[in-house]
Amino acid sequence: MITPPDRTPLPREFLDRPVLEVAPDLLGRLLVRTTPDGPIVLRLTEVEAYDGPNDPGSHAFRGRTARNGVMFGPPGHAYVYFTYGMWHCMNLVCGPEGQASGVLLRAGEIVEGAELARERRPSARNDKELAKGPARLATAMDIDRSLDGTDVCGPEAAPLHLLTGAPVPADQVCNGPRTGVSGDGGVHPWRYWVDADPTVSPYRPHVPRRRSC
Repeated sequence: MITPPDRTPLPREFLDRPVLEVAPDLLGRLLVRTTPDGPIVLRLTEVEAYDGPNDPGSHAFRGRTARNGVMFGPPGHAYVYFTYGMWHCMNLVCGPEGQASGVLLRAGEIVEGAELARERRPSARNDKELAKGPARLATAMDIDRSLDGTDVCGPEAAPLHLLTGAPVPADQVCNGPRTGVSGDGGVHPWRYWVDADPTVSPYRPHVPRRRSC
């Protein structure tokens, strides 16, 4: 018998823990994006942990800036950034205030509001690809910089909030190197995903950008 997902909001205490505890525990949880046209609900299937000052791969490794300020705030808020001049990506801030750790939401399954996600991701070949990768996830869920700092542990009427969902058993959670992270930060096996889930994005190592002559 399959237990239906729990629609109870996740408390802030869930995210007020070390990032390496929070990240794998986010798998199977539900992220709800409230839009004027209706909700879009995502079941998380792939995430990456970033451990602030202890992690060369983190945006917060070199300290606080105007861009990453939300990461230093209290846990339970969304850190949304713009990358490559094209895409948005979203992290969930966790851990004690001031430590700037977060979890990048890399992929998930759209379980409600797929018709709305399809409108935003017309190039997706099927529904499994709607949120297969962090930029695709943000696009499908209509997430951009206007949502940076949103309290995901606030009221359900908020633009973003987290629900308990159905946690993934530990024996179904895989981990390995983070995608596209270079240097010392590339060695950490802090990417977590649901084993054999078709919505998980393919692993790609960091490839240095070629310099033009």
